[in-house]
Parts: sequence; structure tokens; C-alpha cells
Amino acid sequence: MIDKLVLDSSKIENEARLEMMEKITQAISRNENMQTRKLFRLTALNNLLKCCRSYAQAPSGNKQKWSYAHGPSDTPLLGSTIGQALQDWTELRPDKEAAIFCKGNIRKTFQQILEESDQFAAGLLELGIKRGDRVGIWGPNSIEWILTQYATARAGIILVNINPMYIANEMEYVLQQTGCKAIIAAEEFKGHDYYEILFHLIPELARCEDGFVKSHRLPDLETVIMIGEKKHQGTLKFSSVLEAGTSKRKAEIMDLQKRLQFDDPINIQFTSGTTGSPKGATLSHHNILNNSYFIGRRLGYHEKETRICIPVPLYHCFGMVIGSLTMASHGATCVFPSPAFDAKDTLEAISKERCTSVYGVPTMFIDIVNHPDLNKYNLSSLYTGIMAGAPVPIETMKEVIGNMEMPGVTVCYGTTENSPVTFQNFRDDNIEKKVGTIGKPHPHVEAKVIDEYGNVVPCDTPGELCTRGYTTMLGYWNNPARTADVIKLDRWYHTGDIATMDEDGYCSVVGRITDMIIRGGENVYAFEIEQVIYHHPCVKDVQVVGVPVERLGEEIYAFIEFKEGYTCTEENIKDYCKTRMARFKVPRYVKFVEEFPLTATGKVQKFKLKEEAMRDLNLID
Repeated sequence: MIDKLVLDSSKIENEARLEMMEKITQAISRNENMQTRKLFRLTALNNLLKCCRSYAQAPSGNKQKWSYAHGPSDTPLLGSTIGQALQDWTELRPDKEAAIFCKGNIRKTFQQILEESDQFAAGLLELGIKRGDRVGIWGPNSIEWILTQYATARAGIILVNINPMYIANEMEYVLQQTGCKAIIAAEEFKGHDYYEILFHLIPELARCEDGFVKSHRLPDLETVIMIGEKKHQGTLKFSSVLEAGTSKRKAEIMDLQKRLQFDDPINIQFTSGTTGSPKGATLSHHNILNNSYFIGRRLGYHEKETRICIPVPLYHCFGMVIGSLTMASHGATCVFPSPAFDAKDTLEAISKERCTSVYGVPTMFIDIVNHPDLNKYNLSSLYTGIMAGAPVPIETMKEVIGNMEMPGVTVCYGTTENSPVTFQNFRDDNIEKKVGTIGKPHPHVEAKVIDEYGNVVPCDTPGELCTRGYTTMLGYWNNPARTADVIKLDRWYHTGDIATMDEDGYCSVVGRITDMIIRGGENVYAFEIEQVIYHHPCVKDVQVVGVPVERLGEEIYAFIEFKEGYTCTEENIKDYCKTRMARFKVPRYVKFVEEFPLTATGKVQKFKLKEEAMRDLNLID
């Protein structure tokens, strides 16, 4: 009798718990054995406690009242390093195509990627680079980029992604911050002569004969490796390093696979973040391999053969984690149309290689769907893809779904600090959900929306979006103070974005606490631009805002107040910026003003400047 009552107590509804408690109490009192009474009393009360907790946590009608959600999943996290995951897929499908670079018709199988990555990793060890050292890579999409990505992962070397558009002072900052021991660079890209920029930073290259550098400005840097067959003074060729790996070093690489840990840092990606100068988000194997894995599962990569068209840059987490890492996370074939995005090249790659998925920021998709030859290409192999990096216009989404035959396209949201994706739509979400929300939290990821005091707000109430889970970075490289600004002791990451969450857990980003500008998928921090323009001899004060535009998402608008007695032109300001920052950071619009709108405490009211900019561009009345 008592056994049955105790068993039933774990199934009761909340309103019946008093009646059941009475029955159990009576049964216990009739039992003459005191020890048995104690045992059954504890068991029964324990089951009742579990029952009450379950009842209290169960949402009414599967709807939530508060802005907290997590991604439930029956699929466990991967407990593997990137290098081991690549090896597992190679052993399973050695002859399957892993990477295709359409320009140059470079095609590599999984076996070739693994072997060449290990060969290059062995070459890096031969140069004295070891586990935990940092190696930078600077250039557009190329097979060398992929080999470097997997070689460093196999050797436990931390890869530092460098924006291909960076100029000398930005490059110097990144190399100094991370203490890179080597840098791997392309010869040129979009008018940038990389060797000339490096020579400006490291004039000691002129006296370097053996490929080992002793730089006054960059004391940690020892080796410069150039991609291509041209010999540059003081540097080593990529192909030479590839050939330098001995059988002994390759054996070391194989041995390392047993010792590397998935929580080891493996990648540093620079982001403007929410405050100050760019910071290096430090990510582990566990961070980015699992993120790639669960993004792919939401897209259905685990259900069918996958060939992904990747026109987005590899230096960015979009291209590297969501893109090329799918070789290791899903055994996918990654197709790279061209070194940099070109709409025609992308369409040709999708059609010729029969891609099933394609990635891009909204501006890329706008260029693709508006290409005059769109209808000449066979896109019937597509079923899904990702749009991310900026808000998606509803008309663009309609054209992508209809004209590109991609009903299962999804939108992703996240930050570099979060590996990067924490929210994603589902393939079967309706179009309103796909353009009006960022979807639901990823599996094993928590999300909440809080007010200024840190309290979780009711559903549909704006507040700061916070996330927590395996995606959260290890921290900013050598910057614990900045890390503490965004990751609190409870491990919640504070995004700085203003969002709302509905009763189903779908989230919408409605604004930003910070004034970061997202231009064509690039994160641009207004403070950075302002600091450069402040140094112009004519400028007294400058305020930079972002204004919404259809193609790029946002454009950069600079308001400038002159020093008394000084003046200059809009083109003069732009030319000044072009020599001091990457081109995507240069303001598109410049306006000269006599004063700025201020609060009572003297703070500039940037929202008023943004309204003025939008009126100037006829975006609002």
C-alpha cells in the first residue's frame, strides 16, 4: 500500500498534493517499524518536492511570461578538438571533396586537406612555433587560409584572424596586442600591397636573410610568411614552410592530438565590441566547433549531403566558423567562389557546383537577386542558407526565397564573443518571423532580457539582451578588465543590444545601447572613427552615427565642428581618413555644424544627430 502511494506521489497534480500527503501520512502511521516509517517518509516527501518543483516550473500552455529562454536539446555537445573532428571525417570519407576554390579550380579532398594541414603544421613546428603561440593570417579567401586554419588547430597554435583591409597602424595594433610569433600574408588585395605595409612596420626585413625577423616595433614577431611564389626580402614562402615539415615533426603533430584539450584557446578574432578599441575575443575548440555543429543541424546538414557556397570572408567568424569549419563539424563540402565577394562568381559557383546552401550578409543577397543574369543560372540545388550581419529587409527575404529557390533560408544573430551565433530562425518559420525576429536561442544556450537593474523583464518588454552557455568566449586576450565589462561572475554575457522576447521565446533586436555601426556586415565602432578625425588640424569636435540604408544596412555619417578660424572640405576629411583606417570605416557622409545638441549635463544627444542625418538623406520627414 505504501509502495503504491509513494509511487503515485511522483505523478500527482498540484491541487491533489494535500490529499495525497494525508494518505501517505496515515499509511506511515499504521506501519509499526520506525525505520521503515522514516524511510518511506523521506522517500515520499522527496517525491512530493520534485513534483511541486516540476509543477511550478511548467509553463501554462507552453507559453512563458518572463523574458528568459534556453535552447533545449537531446543532442549532446561535442567533446572534441577541431583537429580530431577533421581526422574523424577524413577516416570516414577520405575521398570526398572538402574544399573547392573556383578561381584556379583548386579542389581538395578530406584526405588532402588533412595531409597538407599536418604538413604545414609540421613546418611551423620546424620554425620553432609551438602549442599556445599565436600566428596571424592576413589576406582574402584562399586555400592557404584553410590549410593555416586546420594546421594551427592540429598543432594547438592560436590563429589570429586579421581583417584583409587593415592598414599599417591597425596591423601593428593587432600584432602587438596578441604577441604574434609569425604572420602569414597574401601578396596584395584590393590595392593593398601587404609586403609594403609589413616593410613599413618592419624595416629590419631589408637585413634579414634567413627568414627570422628581429623587429624593434614588434619584438614578439620572428617570422613573416608570404603566400605565393614570389620571393620577398626577409620572408619565407608559404610553399617553403609546407615543404619544411619533417617526418619527425609530423609524428609530433599526430602525438599532439592525444594531448590537446577542447577547452584550449585556438582562435583570436578582433571585434570593436561595445567599448573602446578593438579587442581580441579568445575562442576555444569547444566554442567554435560546437557552434558550427549546431548551426548546421538547424539547417539540416546532418540529414543530407551538403555543399555550401561561401562568398563571405574567412577572416570573419561568418566565413570561418559558420563556413569552413563545417568540414570538421558536418563533413560538408565548402565552395569558395572568389577571393572576395562577387555576385556573378557566386551565382556561377552555386550553379556549377550544385550547392545546397549559400551564405551572405544582406547586401550580398541584394546584389545577387538584382543581378541582370540571375535567371540564366540553375539554382534548383539550393534549399537553405544563412543571412546574417545586419537586419534583413522583408523584400530581400521574399526575393531570396522566391527567386533563389531557398525556402529554408534562416537568419542568425550573435557576436564574435559568442562564437558567434546564439540565436537562429528555423527553416520552416514564416517570413514575418524570419525578418521580424532573430529566432530562438541555440541548443544549450540561455538568453534573458534585463532592465537597467539586472532584473529579468516580462515578455515583450525592451531591455538588454544577455546570453550564457558554451558559446561564451574565454575572454578578451590579455584584457581582463574589458572582459569583466561584458562577462559577469555568473557568466552572463551582456550584448549591449536592446531586445524584446515574446512568449514563445522568439527574440527581436530593437536597438543598441552602444553606438556601434554595422556596415555591410562589418562592425564599426564610432569611437574609433572619432578618435582618428579628432587629430585633423581643422577639427574641434566630431560625432559619428550610423544611418539605415537599404543595401549595406547602415552607412557612416560624421558631424564635424571646426576650430575657430579653420575650414576644410568634405573630400579633405575623407582623404584624411583613407590614409589612417580601413576603407569600410571611412564616413560616407560628412556634415559641418556650428554646435551639437546637448543634454542639461553637457552630453551630446546622438539620437538627435541621427534624426538630422536621416532627414538630410530623406529617410524621414
